[in-house]
Amino acid sequence: MRLLLVEDDNHVAAALSAVLKRHGFEVTHARSGEEALQALVPEGPGFGVVLLDLGLPDQDGYEVCGKIRKRTSTPVIMVTARSDVRSRIHGLNLGADDYVVKPYDTGELLARIHAVSRRTVPEDQVTGAEDALRLGPVHIELPTRRVTVDGAAVQLTRKEFDLLALLAQRPGVVFRREQIISEVWRTSWEGTGRTLEVHVASLRAKLRMPALIETVRGVGYRLVAPAV
Repeated sequence: MRLLLVEDDNHVAAALSAVLKRHGFEVTHARSGEEALQALVPEGPGFGVVLLDLGLPDQDGYEVCGKIRKRTSTPVIMVTARSDVRSRIHGLNLGADDYVVKPYDTGELLARIHAVSRRTVPEDQVTGAEDALRLGPVHIELPTRRVTVDGAAVQLTRKEFDLLALLAQRPGVVFRREQIISEVWRTSWEGTGRTLEVHVASLRAKLRMPALIETVRGVGYRLVAPAV
């Protein structure tokens, strides 16, 4: 996923970009509101999320958010040191999709980025995206919850299917363990980690593709799309 990071502090931007890149993001760094707006022109690269720091040197961050919303529907997450409720409401009213207050936990930020990006499906991915996912020999039919490999049906449990479908919607993107547990099991991480490991192992065995789901040590899992 391409992400536009709008941050005037180069040290902060460098550190955050390194973290984001480790989690599968392609990061473009804008140091001012004007740079951000120039990056969001229609003929430019499409972005999955805009991470907008409000403390910019050239324009008020809220003003930049309003301008961004007028030219694109790309999800915007505001980042600021202002923690009062009125500031949050003002940002959301301007079109921001979420709001993160400094200092923030990196894991929480990543979870919020994934959450807002799933709410907005790029136009070039709309056709057929809700019905089926194809990853090399693996075909996933979402409405019928049917999975085949090279045309042969594979019987999965409900949670195995939910886990595979979650990872398959964004091949190459690393999903944190906590995020997977929250979305598939609808519970917190404590006491459920072993269950996730067992389900991943079961999926690898049933699909007969051990390399399909890659373990990212200390972080989580990502699906590696097989060659067509």
